[in-house]
Amino acid sequence: MIRRMSISPSEPPEPRVPLPLLVTGVAGVAGYNAFHYFQRRYPGRVVGIRQRDNRRLVGDGITACDAEDRDTLRALFAEHRFRAVLDCAGNCALRACELDAALAWRINVDGVRNLTDAIADVYGPDALQPSGPVRLVHLSIDLVFSGRGDGGHVETDPTDPVTEYGRTMVAAEQLLFERAAGACQLRISLPMGVSFNGHAGAIDWIQSRFKKHRPATLYFDEVRTPTYTDCLNELCETLLSYDRLRAPLVGLLHGGGPRRLSLFEIAQVVNRVGGYAPDLLMGCPRLHAGPVPPRAGDVSMDSSKLRGALGYEPFDPWPLEPAHVPTDRLWHYRRSHGDPGSPELLQRVLYRNPRRTADVPSV
Repeated sequence: MIRRMSISPSEPPEPRVPLPLLVTGVAGVAGYNAFHYFQRRYPGRVVGIRQRDNRRLVGDGITACDAEDRDTLRALFAEHRFRAVLDCAGNCALRACELDAALAWRINVDGVRNLTDAIADVYGPDALQPSGPVRLVHLSIDLVFSGRGDGGHVETDPTDPVTEYGRTMVAAEQLLFERAAGACQLRISLPMGVSFNGHAGAIDWIQSRFKKHRPATLYFDEVRTPTYTDCLNELCETLLSYDRLRAPLVGLLHGGGPRRLSLFEIAQVVNRVGGYAPDLLMGCPRLHAGPVPPRAGDVSMDSSKLRGALGYEPFDPWPLEPAHVPTDRLWHYRRSHGDPGSPELLQRVLYRNPRRTADVPSV
């Protein structure tokens, strides 16, 4: 077991996830990495679902099922009798959500409605109450906030999203508050890990520009709290689990990493660690961005409530090494001959947590 900076003498409890487990949204970075993590942990007891039109995403345990397809969801629950659900589903493409709001609401809100309906159809109306037979952990997002303040958002801060995506995620949260009192809702930021297609994640897009010798423009004042998916996987396992000494965590929790970074700083890390030409990286204030999609500001999250509930810090900072953290806007220009950076180094230290030793899906 990896030891992390602890805020109490106690160690994380050994996870005990109720099985079988359903992981939704396996096309996204968080869902894809979680699905493979849980498959390794519980062979043959994990099912993942993806949208039907995503035909490239195939593999053992992966099933095609649209978020709006309540009948297929119900059939899956009737067949497998899932005891736990990690809900990572959702359309997070900001521009696409702005241009097709109806689709965004159908996937991000009606998808949650259909999931809870399917569970109730099979297990009864109290299935997602605190003492119910199904454990649900739902992943939400930091973009439920506008970021107009100084960041460091806590769970009680009012939501005020600037994007259609953010508004749908707020609506999904409210729906679960009404229907699933026994669920845990975890707001995450940017999950840093591999994706199934090599372009679904934050690192993917930035690196793809640099690989093709194309410029990438990122914002100085959009601030996030990214996490390695390696850490997020372990946290989700703990949240899904039953601890013999205490009841499962329920309600809303913030799951942001301990290091705040602007999108520009994240791109600096990718540029320098990947060994790409520094002149390819451009920066600007978000006010200079186009109107679609609107950009949030400092949506960094304070996750002290989560740390206090767990009794330990669940996240290592991204990036792990202090030497890979920008110090100013010209930091990515300063390269030493002994550490020029490379795509291979980027894959080792940015796509995955160097403190982890377990295999992860390859890029």
